[in-house]
Amino acid sequence: MRANAVGKKCSEVERAYIAGFLDADGAIMALIEPHSEKQYKFRVRVAIKITQQDRKVLDWIRTVLAVGIVRANRAGTSRQTFDLHIRDQAHVQKILTSLLPFIRVKKRQAEMALEIVNSKIITSEDLLKNARIADALSQLNVRSKNRRKNFVAKVEEYLSPND
Repeated sequence: MRANAVGKKCSEVERAYIAGFLDADGAIMALIEPHSEKQYKFRVRVAIKITQQDRKVLDWIRTVLAVGIVRANRAGTSRQTFDLHIRDQAHVQKILTSLLPFIRVKKRQAEMALEIVNSKIITSEDLLKNARIADALSQLNVRSKNRRKNFVAKVEEYLSPND
């Protein structure tokens, strides 16, 4: 079995620095997505995104954390920015856990996201609980407030009363 190297070479100072980027220019998001192979036909995912104009900063964070992908937004324009995306649930869990002591502004979002990634979906009520947390998390994200998805209603629509 291989050891997971996510953030292993990340010092305390580096974790605090990266947490500052997440607090200022980042987002912690939760999604409930249809997934045909799951028992209740949905999966719960948490994603981390950090946006910067300078790609070098995100490349450095990606190197230190040893996860994620950097993508360009509005490529070739004067408004070009870059995003570091981290979507693998094991990576998200390890990164949020290691950054949590240093996160200030988005501490509640990080705690809610960790509650989702640390939970097991055994019953339909477990899925609904995570959907409620995802809905609450989206309300804490500035850009999600006006385009909020009601994850609970989406899940309830597909669950039969006998589940």
